[in-house]
Amino acid sequence: MATPSAPDPVKYLVAILWGDESALPAVTARLVARWGAIDLSGPDRAFDLTAYYEEEMGANLSRRLIAFEPLASPEDLSAAKLACIAIEDEFRIGGRRRVNLDVGYLDHNKLVLASIKSAGQKIYLKDGVYADLVARYARGRYEPFAWTFPDFKDGRYDAELAAMRERYLEQIKRWRMPI
Repeated sequence: MATPSAPDPVKYLVAILWGDESALPAVTARLVARWGAIDLSGPDRAFDLTAYYEEEMGANLSRRLIAFEPLASPEDLSAAKLACIAIEDEFRIGGRRRVNLDVGYLDHNKLVLASIKSAGQKIYLKDGVYADLVARYARGRYEPFAWTFPDFKDGRYDAELAAMRERYLEQIKRWRMPI
């Protein structure tokens, strides 16, 4: 008979979307205060495959992926999303978001983002938050699904995700070592 066990810790990341760069230092500081030091920050990339956020946040949006040094439990995903919503709200001007923070995690075989929107592939966690399986690791990369966000599908983040995975594998190996 199998015995349930706690899951391995995972590497948390945030995809920061913005139009107004002036908020980034303060937003990043809030994220670091919440999750710890950043151990990988990708380059700024154009968010140019959808106009979904333009009405609220304006045109010429950019996105950057950051990952955090400390590993954490995947069970914290719901609380992480709620914390990101609170940070977004803190930096609103005139009711409009200046940043959109998509928090999630990766491990050796999957990339998961948190969402407050229901959809067929999303699994309800708690407190109005869903887990969205965005990609699975196969053939040397995190391979997207039909429902994956377009910018995560087109390969623009592959290098950052590969570096995050490599770092995660180093960290989880040390975590598993007996003392």
